[in-house]
Amino acid sequence: MTLFVNLRAGPYGSVCAPYVLEGDGAASPPGMTSVSWNAVPLRAKGRHVLLAAHGFNVSYENGLRSLSHLETALEMQPGELFLGVLWPGDWVIPAVNYPFEDRIASHAGALLGDFCNRWLASSQSLSFLSHSLGARVILEAIKASKRPVRRACVAAGAVNSGCLNEEYRLAAANCGQIRTLASRQDLVLELAYPPGDLLADALDPDHPPFEAALGRGGPSGAFGAAILPSEIGDHLSYDHGDYFPPAHPVLPPPAPTDKWRRAVEFMASAFRGQSPSWP
Repeated sequence: MTLFVNLRAGPYGSVCAPYVLEGDGAASPPGMTSVSWNAVPLRAKGRHVLLAAHGFNVSYENGLRSLSHLETALEMQPGELFLGVLWPGDWVIPAVNYPFEDRIASHAGALLGDFCNRWLASSQSLSFLSHSLGARVILEAIKASKRPVRRACVAAGAVNSGCLNEEYRLAAANCGQIRTLASRQDLVLELAYPPGDLLADALDPDHPPFEAALGRGGPSGAFGAAILPSEIGDHLSYDHGDYFPPAHPVLPPPAPTDKWRRAVEFMASAFRGQSPSWP
């Protein structure tokens, strides 16, 4: 059974105050039950909590399935607790809606940070990981956290490369270590991200225009030892969908073509403060 923080008020674009769900997210249909507020601090007490946010254009059902598989692949230990973060990162026409998603992700992230302050204060530590535009969700949460965050891992970040020196410099300062995972073979971040980000910045200017994506070339500008960038070699051809487990009801047996498994191994090492053996 997987725990989820749900920030979805509906199928498209509506953010709600977070609440906790539990169930088998990979079941079809998924069977979710609400977790009482009194139970949340008890579940988190004394444990290293990891909150994982999916990316853009992920439905409620696909988020449940992918994040459930992610928890399994991370092989969480007894002293650790996984919370999948469901946010409304989908809309009717993704290519048209993407410029408006920055606001939605930021709103969801601010509410997630408040949730952590209210209900996860009993945990031993807080860490975060994300895929794609989920980067903005977790960075907003880290910025809003009233205590230092232990570690964060940003995979294929659909946020500008200078964000850790610009709009999220306070988040970077509030996190003990941030690992980024990037690929220059990511066609979504190469072709679709620049025009979408330019339109989003026209709505909410928060960084210089024409910056590349964090998940394509890693962080830009000066950054300290607490930010550790990793770039996947071009020969491995990692595209935007090669980081999180697929949203299938049942995962097939491991295969050499499962690129996401190596990415998840990297995320697990980042969460536990271990030196990654890859890429």
